[in-house]
Amino acid sequence: MRSLGLVFLSAFVSLAFQIHGLIGPEGILPARDYLALVARAVHGVSAFRYAPTLLWLGSGDGALTALVVVGTIASLLLTLNVSPRGSVAVAWVAFLSFIGSAQDFASYQSDGMLLEAGFLALFFAPAGLRPGLGQESPPSRASLFLLQWEWFRIYFESGVVKLASGDASWRDMTAMDHYYENGPLPTWVGWYVQHWGHTFHAATSLETLVIELGVAWMVFLPRRYRLACFVIVTVLQVGIIATANYAFLNYLVLFLGLLLLDDEWIARLWPTPTPISAGTDDPPAWKMALPAISLTLVFYCTLAVFLLNGAPPPFRWLLWPAEAIEPFRIANRYGLFAVMTPARYEIEFQGSRDGHEWRPYPFRYKPQDPRAAPGIYAPYQPRFEWNLWFASLGSWQEYTWVVRTEARLLEGSKSVLSLFANDPFAGEPPPHVRAVAWQYWFTDTATHRRTGDWWRREEIGVYCPPLAREPDGSIRMRPEMR
Repeated sequence: MRSLGLVFLSAFVSLAFQIHGLIGPEGILPARDYLALVARAVHGVSAFRYAPTLLWLGSGDGALTALVVVGTIASLLLTLNVSPRGSVAVAWVAFLSFIGSAQDFASYQSDGMLLEAGFLALFFAPAGLRPGLGQESPPSRASLFLLQWEWFRIYFESGVVKLASGDASWRDMTAMDHYYENGPLPTWVGWYVQHWGHTFHAATSLETLVIELGVAWMVFLPRRYRLACFVIVTVLQVGIIATANYAFLNYLVLFLGLLLLDDEWIARLWPTPTPISAGTDDPPAWKMALPAISLTLVFYCTLAVFLLNGAPPPFRWLLWPAEAIEPFRIANRYGLFAVMTPARYEIEFQGSRDGHEWRPYPFRYKPQDPRAAPGIYAPYQPRFEWNLWFASLGSWQEYTWVVRTEARLLEGSKSVLSLFANDPFAGEPPPHVRAVAWQYWFTDTATHRRTGDWWRREEIGVYCPPLAREPDGSIRMRPEMR
């Protein structure tokens, strides 16, 4: 529970520096506009189910700040083991409120992982203001099993989709050959590991499949096998954390793995004067009804979305409970790296005073300057820059928020400018903004020693329509891109 509090804390700290630029009134995808569209399309209580968020009560900058502050405080209290049941409830509702209104900036599997874990933790957390180790209200076997079930599904379903996707790189063991270079936000450690050669990368490709499809099943075996499984997957997660920035995803999976341990193992490291008890008398049946119904529903829905996905129409009705709770992201399908990215593309925003000489807007985290070493900053999650990686793999018509970003830069939106390292135009927005695509590669070791460059890059061309601001303040597409 304390580690779950740290994961929630990392999520809210990340939002503290980004939420206004992402979904604020002057942000890229304002929550206010989105919720207004939902209200026109879906009426009554159904609108809240479609977009479950407290921002229905207000979505201005003040409301967004309050949401982050409340979520941060709740996360800190959970980390400090103060009223863990109430703290995780508040953190979960606050994070769901962001996810329910963040649109394209809330499309990650990691968000579903955290919401599912947080919901299940409502029934796992001990009661009381300062419950200590929870001897008086130990978790139910059902809540413990479902948290372990989530951990297992993250691994196993990721292995299944790798084979089911048809990506040849997972069959010929070349999946990891350029993984460290082409992932969303690499680290400098990954730069070095990338140069270790195909034999190492083929071995890690095979290791990944073996762990996801085989070792993960050890969670259901006797104690000694669970402990061995914990050691194996912990080494894997530490390696991923060191070589790639996947925000809080790998930390959450790592911490869920703690549930493979038991009191006897922990007691050897942290002896306690009071033995772990079996708890007090069983609670009355009426108090068990809500947990029983909720946990049974989640278990059924997780089975249904995995086993019945793509099922023929006669069986589709079996999915309706999962479809009904889908907006709450508490019963998800998982599947990481089903298809490996064959190349690295980056989108760079540029502004110009005259439409001929262009100046780039500098990013905080993503690759841009070839001489800048890739950083390590997870579990911090720069959602804007993360989304640009996904956008670079498709067309601007699929990711229209990139054009909206151009428009906000033309307007000089302080909220959107805060997503960048600095404003290259010192508060006077340029009349022309465009987005350019580049292809990036890690430099080889000889080039790095000679020049200090970590990257080499080649410009591909304009990614999406450049925009221009007219003298009357209106924004139009540049003529050559109509």
